[in-house]
Amino acid sequence: MSNLPACPECHSPYAYEQGAFLVCPECGHEWHPADTADPADEPQVVCDANGNPLADGDTVTVIKDLKVKGSSLVVKVGTRVKNIRLVAGDHDIDCKIDGIGAMKLKSDFVKKA
Repeated sequence: MSNLPACPECHSPYAYEQGAFLVCPECGHEWHPADTADPADEPQVVCDANGNPLADGDTVTVIKDLKVKGSSLVVKVGTRVKNIRLVAGDHDIDCKIDGIGAMKLKSDFVKKA
């Protein structure tokens, strides 16, 4: 019994080796065996501006004045944000800031408290 992985394109179990690559006879897709790891399966590591890893529920401090898009409000330097939630995307922190409300922040502009 072959222990080769299924085709990542069509999920056919009939893949075979051809040199350094694997080939699917059903769809013709070729791939390298080391490329079968799915990057979405790896846990997301979000770090603050100093490189410290962040986790859900952490408290962070804003390190730069941030203008709130669509309003005249500004999140000032030193504002503490409690109970953050990590999300996927460019703005990877979901939080509520007192006096402003729900916001999304980039981890580049906060440090772990």
